[in-house]
Amino acid sequence: MEGDVIYYVLGVLAIIYLAVLFKNKRGRRDRKSRKFMDGKRKHNNHD
Repeated sequence: MEGDVIYYVLGVLAIIYLAVLFKNKRGRRDRKSRKFMDGKRKHNNHD
């Protein structure tokens, strides 16, 4: 039984790690799109 507990803990940690990775990827994408939109707004203001 005790040997199985280690695998369960590692599995949970792996799931949490993957969840954090996906959140970070989504956050980076949002930041990039915001910067892109800011650039568009600045460009439009010059016109």
